[in-house]
Amino acid sequence: MLERLQGLEHRLKDWLHTQREKPSPLRSQMRFGFGLRTKVILIASLLLALPWVGYNYVLEMEKILRQGQEQTLIGTTRALATALNERPNLFNDQASFLQSVEKGRDLYAYDLNAPITLDGKLDDWADLDDKLMEYGRDYVQFSRQPYRASSLHFRHVVGKHDGALYAAFDVSDKKPVMRRQGAARVDRNDHLVIAMTTPSGEFHRYVIAAYADGKVDAWQLNGDINNPEDLIPTQDIQGYWRTTDTGYNIELRLPLSLLGSKLGFAFYDVNSTRSRDVETIIGTSNTNHQHKLGTVLVPSPEIEQILKGMGHTTSRIWVVDRHQRILAQTGDIQQSNGVWSTSIDQSEDKSWWSRLTETYLHPLYYRYLLTEPTPFTDSLKDAAAVQSVPLFQALQGRGYSQWRQSEDGNAMILSAAYPIWLDNNVMGAVIAEESTLGIQTLTNRALEELLNALVAIITIGTLTLFLFASKISNRIRRLRDEAEHAIDSQGRIQQAITPMQETDEIGDLSRSLAAMVSRLGQYNHYLENLSSRLSHELRTPVAVVRSSIENLAMQQPDEDAQRYIDRAQEGVQRLSTILSSMTEATRIEQSLQGAEKEVFPLNELVSGCLQGHEMAYASHQFTVKVEEDLWIDGAPDYLAQLLDKLIANAVDFSAESDPIAVTLSRHHDEAQLVVSNLGPLLPANMENQLLNSMVSVRSQDKQSKPHLGLGLFIARLITEYHNGTIRLSNRQDQQGVDVTIRLPLQTGHLPLRTTLQATRS
Repeated sequence: MLERLQGLEHRLKDWLHTQREKPSPLRSQMRFGFGLRTKVILIASLLLALPWVGYNYVLEMEKILRQGQEQTLIGTTRALATALNERPNLFNDQASFLQSVEKGRDLYAYDLNAPITLDGKLDDWADLDDKLMEYGRDYVQFSRQPYRASSLHFRHVVGKHDGALYAAFDVSDKKPVMRRQGAARVDRNDHLVIAMTTPSGEFHRYVIAAYADGKVDAWQLNGDINNPEDLIPTQDIQGYWRTTDTGYNIELRLPLSLLGSKLGFAFYDVNSTRSRDVETIIGTSNTNHQHKLGTVLVPSPEIEQILKGMGHTTSRIWVVDRHQRILAQTGDIQQSNGVWSTSIDQSEDKSWWSRLTETYLHPLYYRYLLTEPTPFTDSLKDAAAVQSVPLFQALQGRGYSQWRQSEDGNAMILSAAYPIWLDNNVMGAVIAEESTLGIQTLTNRALEELLNALVAIITIGTLTLFLFASKISNRIRRLRDEAEHAIDSQGRIQQAITPMQETDEIGDLSRSLAAMVSRLGQYNHYLENLSSRLSHELRTPVAVVRSSIENLAMQQPDEDAQRYIDRAQEGVQRLSTILSSMTEATRIEQSLQGAEKEVFPLNELVSGCLQGHEMAYASHQFTVKVEEDLWIDGAPDYLAQLLDKLIANAVDFSAESDPIAVTLSRHHDEAQLVVSNLGPLLPANMENQLLNSMVSVRSQDKQSKPHLGLGLFIARLITEYHNGTIRLSNRQDQQGVDVTIRLPLQTGHLPLRTTLQATRS
């Protein structure tokens, strides 16, 4: 029987050593760096990749549209070139078939927007001011004296409008000499000679000389200019002569029906009013011989009719000859949006969403993502000749297209060229140009619609995810709060968890936790009653064993038997001590529920108790420091018992030569009691666990009596009953352990209502 009891004792010790209070798992101390809502918002931020994907997708579509526009424009030039192939009557016999042209000698008639008013002011030529050709030293045909630019030079340009050819001359003449009134000859003064060929190839010459500023008439020369009889007045050529500060201006008009493929102008300068000899002759070409005349290229109206008949109004189209001079032109590059502009819905949407996007979203789009199509500068407007890579390739017999940037960089322009064939020879090319304004507008409209949709999707999606995450977060927080309040810091079940009715994973988790807490409650209830049950069940066999051993000791056993009897009695005594310790905590916890509190001076209680401890533990030294007038509201008897447990614990862990320090002081509005002893330090992570029931770090084989780790647990129960705190920590000098208790003070002077008797042996 004794061996069974000793085995039970050892198993109980092993079980007690394995019971270490774990940190409260339900009292969450987690501090989320990112909550669930924040994480969902971060995940929702991935939706911002949708605008980037959509933006790049539209840009890729824009590239495809440009490729389509390129192929369409090449097809346009091919179709027009096919319509002009093998039609020699469309090309000027002289100008178009020349192997080369000479600038200034071979003239080009620009298209005029309106008829010229013949007044000699040159205001109507403002659009072509940069096209006026300068004629000076290089174009001198005769000079009596060494040529000086200050004596004579002029600027000249020709244009056409509505079946008429117009010419403008800005002549700088140091000494203009006008025709004398009544004079029959026209060569004894400054005069202009015009030479041309007719459409039938006949060579005609005309002369213009003025008596004074105003309208001038022309004479046709049928022989020698010195013979007045060879001068025949003509009304076909009309002009105006106006004297200026630097010389004079001349404006002319003649019908295109008189003009063939050759044209030349020559100014005869007379400086002396006495001799009236011609000093200098400067002209575009030699007007005395037909074969020395320069050519004139007048844009073909027949080709223009063909271009207009093709119906291409969304492209600017040129037909150029082999010398890169423009034969015909139609279309405006500023309006050449291509066929893409017709794909844009021009209807006005008056919905609230449209007004919202127009007011708030579109300004942001065009500030950071999109570019509004703007008018651009056309460097080839009113050009007489075209020079580009596509044209060069076309004149070599190959169709070609190229993208180029406008002069101001506001638009991209697509140029496509295709050759015109005549008898296996390239006679010219068709050039078509379109800007990307149509594609850009279409792209912007597509991006606007895409971004509007994405903004709506992202906003609704993010808000939905946020609300969904908020609902999940609130449910998880509610479940966490219930779990925290279900179990206290000592592991006791306080309240049950209400299971959720939802059928998702969180609801399933709440039901699982509710069932788990319920099972833990049952198990804790069993553990809480285990000590009383064990003590009740073990007291009877212990008493039986005790009486049996006492009866056996009365039989006068021999020395060996007496030794075994003494060991058995020692074991029974240890079992009795264990049973008493197991029931002590339960008795104190039950008695605290009915204890009455009173206001008393804690300093007197501590001083009185320490006097008894000094007598009870005479072999130990005590250092006591107690501050006066520390009043608390509590149960003196239980606080004396708390001090007994702390002193006993300090005595057990310190040597007899080491002093035990007890300090009572005021700490803010609390009384602070510190019991400090020298000795072994607290094990790591065990400071709070030692305050729990049946947790001990003593080496039992070195103790004279068993210890179940209930002393500090009882001290914690008493401290919490008085609304105080207890904390174990290593001393700052790392030489021992401090036990610190803080109890709330009662402010003001209160009378002592009971007589304290705080002696304890």
